[in-house]
Amino acid sequence: MQSILDAINEWIKEILIGAINGNLSTMFGDVNEKVGTIAAEVGQTPQGWNAGIFSMIRTLSENVIVPIAGLVITYVLCYELISMVTEKNNMHDVDTSMFFKWVFKAYVAVYLVTHTFDITMAVFDVAQHVVSGAAGVIGGSTNIDVAAALSSMQSGLDAMEIPELLLLVMETSLVSLCMKIMSVLITVILYGRMIEIYLYCSVSPIPFATMTNREWGQIGNNYLKSLFALGFQGFLIMICVGIYAVLVNNMIIADNLHSAIFSLAAYTVILCFSLFKSGALAKSIFSAH
Repeated sequence: MQSILDAINEWIKEILIGAINGNLSTMFGDVNEKVGTIAAEVGQTPQGWNAGIFSMIRTLSENVIVPIAGLVITYVLCYELISMVTEKNNMHDVDTSMFFKWVFKAYVAVYLVTHTFDITMAVFDVAQHVVSGAAGVIGGSTNIDVAAALSSMQSGLDAMEIPELLLLVMETSLVSLCMKIMSVLITVILYGRMIEIYLYCSVSPIPFATMTNREWGQIGNNYLKSLFALGFQGFLIMICVGIYAVLVNNMIIADNLHSAIFSLAAYTVILCFSLFKSGALAKSIFSAH
């Protein structure tokens, strides 16, 4: 009779351990997959992420926003010419060189507006190069060996009894669900960043039209800072994911499996919070507002 009970006990333990291993395998696999997905998504330029959207935004910018930018250039240049004349005692202290400077500023303003997309794409090309370099370092050093991780936990699982294994099944199922929710949130953050980039690019000719004026130039300068902040936000996102993967790797060798599982849940929440803050942090670094 005792042998039958022992056999049933072992059978139940095997089922529970199998369920735990399945949940853990899914979780660790999700970490590896998400690191690779974020590296691929964040490293995309606006034209590479979705060519259709980029083409639409460029057409709207060139056909709708550029004419408005032309009006802005006209106003800014007229304002600067009037200011220049009044500053020189109504032309009594005139210096012919100032007109050459004014013509040069006009040429630069027109050039910036007509080459706005080339300049904005250059910013994101630089950011893509930085993110790609970071992805190579992070992806190579934080990839979790799922088989080795499960093997290191196997002895601890075999020593547990049915109640503790049942509790661990529920814990791993809950954390696995949290990982799925995290994946959705990360997707929202990544897509939201790209949509914000497209919105910035759509109106780019207007702030570029103000850059040659001393007073109005703050608009263009702040816009350019915001572009760099959006580009390098991807680098900060990669750092957040790299830190998360390293913490998960350290968690795998923990002696207490319950503590390790809840640590993974805590790291997941911290990762999502850090990703949401990455945009504000990037703008703070580049002093953009």
